This record gives sequence, C-alpha cells and structure tokens, in this order.
Amino acid sequence: MSETPASEPISSPSSTPPTRALHEQTVARLNSQAALFELGFATHPHSYAKTHSAAEVVTAHPTLEPGTHWQEQQYAVAGRIMLMRQMGKAAFANLQDESGDVQLFFSKNTLVTPEHFEAVKQLDLGDVIGVRGHAFVTKTGQLTLEVSEFTPLVKSLHPLPDKHHGLKDIETRSRMRYLDLMVSDDSRRTFVIRSRVVRYIRNFLDTLGFMEVEGPTLQAIAGGTEAKPFVTHHNALSHDFYLRIALELHLKRLLVGGFEKVFEIGRVYRNEGIDLTHNPEFTMLELYWAYVDYEAIMDLVEKLFSGLALEIFGSTTFEIDGKAVDWSAPFARVDYLGELNAKVPDLDFDPLELDQLRAFCDARYPQWKKVPDYKLLDKLFGEYVEPHCINPTFVMHHPTVISPLAKEHPSRAGITERFELFAMGFELCNAFSELNDAVDQRQRFEAQAARRDAGDDEAHPIDEDFLLALEYGMPPAGGLGIGIDRLIMLLADKRSIRDVLLFPLLRPH
Repeated sequence: MSETPASEPISSPSSTPPTRALHEQTVARLNSQAALFELGFATHPHSYAKTHSAAEVVTAHPTLEPGTHWQEQQYAVAGRIMLMRQMGKAAFANLQDESGDVQLFFSKNTLVTPEHFEAVKQLDLGDVIGVRGHAFVTKTGQLTLEVSEFTPLVKSLHPLPDKHHGLKDIETRSRMRYLDLMVSDDSRRTFVIRSRVVRYIRNFLDTLGFMEVEGPTLQAIAGGTEAKPFVTHHNALSHDFYLRIALELHLKRLLVGGFEKVFEIGRVYRNEGIDLTHNPEFTMLELYWAYVDYEAIMDLVEKLFSGLALEIFGSTTFEIDGKAVDWSAPFARVDYLGELNAKVPDLDFDPLELDQLRAFCDARYPQWKKVPDYKLLDKLFGEYVEPHCINPTFVMHHPTVISPLAKEHPSRAGITERFELFAMGFELCNAFSELNDAVDQRQRFEAQAARRDAGDDEAHPIDEDFLLALEYGMPPAGGLGIGIDRLIMLLADKRSIRDVLLFPLLRPH
C-alpha cells in the first residue's frame, strides 16, 4: 500500500448530503471510505500505473510448485475485488480485471508498514484497487500475488450479486449490464465473441477489396425493406424524418456513383415488437458488389461463415443448443417453393395462386386473417421449413411478390435470383442479384405503394430520388444483408437477442 504523494492533493470524501435515503450497507461503505481517507488514501485517485493484466501474471508462471517465490519480478495490476477472506494477520482476495482474475495475499508483515494492514479491513467486495507485489505459489498450488503495497481506487457503494450464482433474472441482466459483466464469465465471453466476429468480418471484406462506408441514419424516406419506421422531427428543417430501417438504398447509390465494392456495419431501427429474436434497434451488415450476381454472393457467404467458425472455435463443426452444426462448405441449397411444396402437400405452390393461399391459410391458421396475402408465404415458410434448417442451408429463388428489390430469374417467371441462409431454424442473411432496371423498379414500388394506400404501413414507399439514381444506370450487382445479432446468438449459443446486445431496449421503469 502506498500513500498519496505530497504533490497530489488528497481528495476528501464528499460532504454533499445525499438526495435519497441510503441503504445501511451503503452507509457502512461510505464510512469505510472515510476511514481509508483518514489513513492517508485519496478517495478517487486520477490514475494507476498498471504494468500487467491478471492473465499475464498467471500465464507467466505455468509451474505451480507449492512454496515457489519469484521475488525478482514485481507486478502492478488493478481491478475489482470479487472475493475477500480476512484471517487475523493475513487476508486473501480475488482481483478481477478484463483479462481474468488473480489471487492476492495481504500480510501485516509484508505491507509497507504493519499499521497499513488495518486499511485492508476497510476494503469491500466490489472495490477497485491497484496492487503491487511478487508472485508465489501457496501450499495448495494456487498462484498468488503477495501484495507489498496497494492503492484504493474507488469504493463500491453497493454489495455485488453473488459471484457463483450471478444474476438469474433476464430483465435485471439486461437493465444492469455492468453488474452482469462483473459476475458472469459467460456474459463477458459473449461480448468478446461479438467483438471478434465484427472484426473478422471487417478484415475478411477488406482483403476482398471492399470499402467500408457510412450511410445516413436519418432519412426522408425509410426504404430498403418492408418495416414500420420510427419517426422523428427535425426542428431547423421543420420536417419529419425516419430512422433507417435498412442500409440498402444509399449503398446502391454508391454503385451508381462508381464504387464497385461497398459495405456498412451499422444500426438500423424498426418500430416492431420485441421477442426472443427481435429488438427494435439492431446491427446489420450490408454489402454490394458490382458486376456479380447472387451465385458469387453465395460463394462469399460460404467462405465468410466457414472462416468465422474456424476463427472463433478452431473448427467448422461446433455445438449449438446441444446439436453439432457443420459450417464447412458447400452449404445445402434448396428451392423456396419446392420446399414449401414438399412440406405442405395439401397446397400447390407452383404456379403460385394467392387466392388459394389465402383460402388454405384462413382454414388452417385463422389467427393470420389480418396478414396480407403475399406475406402468408413467409408465414408458411416459417412454420413448415425453417425449423428443419439445422445445418447452414441456402433457401433460393423466392417469388417476386415478396422480393421487391431482387432481379427476376431469367428462366422462371415470377421468381427472383434471391437466397436466404438459415441455420438452427432461423434466418442469418438475405441476398440477391440486385434489380437495376429503373422501369421495373418503379412498377414494383408503385405496386407496394398501392398496398400502402390500402393500409399496409410496412409496404415500401416510392423513393423518387433512388429511382432517379437508378435511371442514371447502376451496374449489375449482388447484394447481401447479415443480421449481426442473430449470428452472435448462434455462435455464442444464446436463446435471446437480449443476451447478445449490451444494452437492449427495455420499457423504462
């Protein structure tokens, strides 16, 4: 333990009266903070000179022969006290930082002065401290840092959740993510995986020559997919704008402008319900590649996902929800309407007749009566096909009626060059050969606008500025969208999207 240097004034505990009644444990911790101040410690030091992480201390000493000391090497580490055991003239603690944890040993005989051992008694679980000392191995074979000096850095004014049991309530974990990260190794692992996945994707696309760009979050027309947007008002322009529901249309404008490989990883917003796989604010990757079609995008997706599996798990096969899933290429490929025909034998989908589809669904699924006719296809697909897509499966050739931005298949009327990738029963990505016929695109927008006028508030509005860009000429291209959050759910083996979002949207208290 070291006293604050004379050149740095000691800050005293705040004397401002609390604005709310304090819990008795908080009062006790404030009293401990005051006691540390009386012993010569600053209450909130401005910095601490770390030399190593907890993990670096542990990995530096793989030999755990009881009684071994490494006196010549001094370490300075900092972190949060997660366990504390007082034992007369000695104390043990576990210090946790971002890298892991290391055991600490405090002794009245080894601290700067014996009197300063009294300060150890004022430390509480959750306090952040800096310590300096050398490593040794206890009689039980535990690598430990024998502390010669320590510095309290900040007092935790509340008790921590139980380290072994963690936070069981999902609502509390989501609302107080900082506590969840403190006590849950699994939660920290999930968000480390998320960071590694995003970094890998960026590096993967960079090696292929893609340029990362940023499109506008506020848009005059929310387009690129079918979803209900959030509306906001811009005071200076005196105009309502929308939070973007997709990244697509502005990235395509860049293809018109001459860039040939572009992508964005960004937040999108959809004013929809919240469930295990939906959050109104989520992260998408979208990329567009000029002069290729959907087949080239499928090859890219196979390489990307197989590489991700190797990067995170060291193998293309790993378990998700107790099932071994094989991410090695090539992925299975099935036809959209062909799979529906196979799984729903009572209805013929080729050719597709919306009237027959409506009658079938009204009889079997009366709860879908308010679902627009063309959306019944995806409803049936989710009911009969998606649950069977365990290993990565490309579902290809979607009907034009549910693919307003995809190019028509050259030999199949009413079908598009589109695919979705499914694994473990839900969609991971969506891609197609991009529609670049400005006249065809206008007709599809007009058809959607008619549905919008009829009351479908998720139908795509006509975007005249985008149509004008297409009229200048967009080269043939393949496009891809990946839901980053759902991908992390699979890789981290999580059932709820809340578990892979650091701060999911919740109803305010």
